[in-house]
Amino acid sequence: MSATVKQIKINDIEIPVVFEQDKNLPILNLQLVFKNSGYMQDKNKSGLASLSAKLLNEGTKELGSTKFAQKLEDSAISLHSSVGFETFVIELSSIKDVNDKALSLLKELLNDPNYDKKVLDKIKTIKTGSLKRKENDFDYIASKNLKEILFAGTALQNPSSGSIESIEKIKLVDIKKFLDNAIDLNNLIVVVGGDIEFDELSVKLKKLLKNIKAKNSNKFKTVKTSDKAQVKTLEKETQQAYIYFGSPFETTAKNEDNYKAKVASFILGGSGFGSRLMEEIRVKRGLAYSAYGYVSINKSHNYFTGYLQTKLESADEAKELVSEIVNEFVNKGVTQEELDAAKNFILGSEPLRTETLSQRLHRAFTLFYRGLDFDHSQKELEKIQALNLDDLNEYIKSHDEIKKLSFSIVRK
Repeated sequence: MSATVKQIKINDIEIPVVFEQDKNLPILNLQLVFKNSGYMQDKNKSGLASLSAKLLNEGTKELGSTKFAQKLEDSAISLHSSVGFETFVIELSSIKDVNDKALSLLKELLNDPNYDKKVLDKIKTIKTGSLKRKENDFDYIASKNLKEILFAGTALQNPSSGSIESIEKIKLVDIKKFLDNAIDLNNLIVVVGGDIEFDELSVKLKKLLKNIKAKNSNKFKTVKTSDKAQVKTLEKETQQAYIYFGSPFETTAKNEDNYKAKVASFILGGSGFGSRLMEEIRVKRGLAYSAYGYVSINKSHNYFTGYLQTKLESADEAKELVSEIVNEFVNKGVTQEELDAAKNFILGSEPLRTETLSQRLHRAFTLFYRGLDFDHSQKELEKIQALNLDDLNEYIKSHDEIKKLSFSIVRK
């Protein structure tokens, strides 16, 4: 990987910059990533981070939404804010010829967000309409209810979009406070790539960021997945059953054995028709059109999860079958044939994961954010290539916590 981590000093604060120069296309892709500033910071105002990101997409107070958007469009500049559980991200993309204009518009936005009650009311109306439509999205409901089980009592039990009730209560002062806490040099990681020299970029970044304060450092929060196996069933007027399931997976983002989790996850539920879940549930019994499962490893939380849809009359059988498949997977492990197929796919598809600058920057940021070296991915592939069946099965057996499955079911 050709990305590097550099440092720039702004107002006596050392800001890490994940940088990759790429002269293949005359573009600039810049992300201001504010760590520990995603919807983990919503507290008792579910949807606050998401609403704050949407307000930043409404231009400046001086120009308003339409005129600011027109300026971006005139020069084919993309400027967008988004939110994850751990991060708040402002992303800017432009062609090389308009880099200065793009950075100038971003600076205007940071200095003068469109704090206007009418704008907030418009965003809330759109968000409420979206949430009302989701009341009949049974996949969304089943997924949301599963997180309420797995992450009860934590910020992750609530969806990033919030609820109709919580969105209604959010005020302009709440968004101002959220953005004031999030957009802070102490929280910032810059991720940037494109056709530009770093020395030139450094000057531009210092000009862009010099007015951002450095008063607040958001604390990182870890989230523990519940090991209390529960079943939550919701009755809805639906033609089929929606089954979501999940359980703890004990690891950390820096665990050296995570490559084994990647292989095991692929075999159990991530490889489409070759996976255990798909093979047993669809191919052999015809109980579902699709069935997936995977291990999700993050800096703040880790868990095993999956989902399927089945006929109403098959819901109970499918649920029991998921538990049987997971139990047998842990107890008996995988076959050499499954391991070989997993190796071939994971190793063979690796070039597809780093084709574009955007993909490479995303990987570089993820590795840096998790405290891993940039050659970690290559070393992981080498470990996967050398992985033998006994070691993998021993690893799978050591993670019997994934058998503590909880289920969220929406059915008639």
